[in-house]
Amino acid sequence: MRNFFSVILAFLALLTCEISFSQGYQVNFQGQKQQGMGLAGTAIYLDGSSLFFNPGSVAFSNENSINIAVTPISGNTLYVDGETGQGYRSNSPIGTPFSAYGLFQLKDHAKLKLGIAAYTPFGSTVSYEDNWMGRFALTKLQLKAIFIQPTFSYRIADVIGIGGGFIISTGNVVLEKDIPVQFSDGEFASASLSGSALGFGFNLGIHYDLTKKLSAGLTYRSKIEMNVEEGDASFNVPESLDPNFPDNTFSGALPLPQVLTLGLAYKASDHLTFVLDINRVGWKAYDTLAFDYAINTSSLEDTKSPRMYESTFAFRTGASYDFSKGLSLRLGGGFGFSPVQNGYITPETPDNDRWYGTAGIGYVFGKHFSLDATFYYTQISRTGNNIETGLNGRFDTKAVAGGLGLIYKW
Repeated sequence: MRNFFSVILAFLALLTCEISFSQGYQVNFQGQKQQGMGLAGTAIYLDGSSLFFNPGSVAFSNENSINIAVTPISGNTLYVDGETGQGYRSNSPIGTPFSAYGLFQLKDHAKLKLGIAAYTPFGSTVSYEDNWMGRFALTKLQLKAIFIQPTFSYRIADVIGIGGGFIISTGNVVLEKDIPVQFSDGEFASASLSGSALGFGFNLGIHYDLTKKLSAGLTYRSKIEMNVEEGDASFNVPESLDPNFPDNTFSGALPLPQVLTLGLAYKASDHLTFVLDINRVGWKAYDTLAFDYAINTSSLEDTKSPRMYESTFAFRTGASYDFSKGLSLRLGGGFGFSPVQNGYITPETPDNDRWYGTAGIGYVFGKHFSLDATFYYTQISRTGNNIETGLNGRFDTKAVAGGLGLIYKW
């Protein structure tokens, strides 16, 4: 039984991850214009979403604005067992991460910009079909997380802007799985864990116009410790095992890694712009998680779960072409290295090195409104094993996301 709770510990770390669509936990669905250009946009001010991508770029805005956007995500994973060849599919519902940005400038302080951002970079539901081979590792994982980021940005020179935001991260998780113990009718016992987490961090950025056509951006998003306190653990087991699995509470600290991003933007003409982002994600911080129960038994012990993630790079690039009469078209793509080593592959993050492609379209309606839409696609395959659960096979994952955003400026 101890293996079961070691695996649950790993699942708690996913309180802040986008399950099937990220490198490790990282996901960048926080701006429709950037999404259309390969998820890149650190070195250019595009709209209020720059509050996330680079607070320093916000200093180059010249209006007040409100952004709202949503990016529905559909994904499917097929697991093929390496020994039997049997296949099992996920049946996860569509996820709907959103973002909202408010950006304001003061009349008497033209160089200072203030903003507030609310976005859900992590949050989804993954579930697998009944009686799948990995049901003792996972049957369902539902995640919700919201980041709140009040932000300032200041233009310290004609070509330089700096900015920073304080991040408040809050979320909750519901985890379900079967336990390898059967009732008299043949049904397996099960466990459900739920908890809330809270963490704090910051987002810093600088924007520098190197020339009239070339600009650079550098951002640093800090590591965040998501602390779970007084989480609820409930168990549906045969009556004879009730003393071994008492309803209980748990606590733990869940690390989110630091992210350092260097961005470049080149304005080839009044209509055509190219962007490039390079991410360095400090996943090495996610090596072990400790998990403590308020009540321990011989079957319910405090655990430490090794994860052994590696720090990685990701490369994102794209272009935007602005036509006359307010129409813009965008294309992009990228590549990211996976932090997940063989031996630590899990059903909710069967991650691997991956390529992805994006496209987008934007249209400006008059002086105040604009609309942006995006498309994202990736497909990966990962063969390997998990030393804790014993799963050994191939995970094939496809993910499609379509985004829509509305901006009001004044």
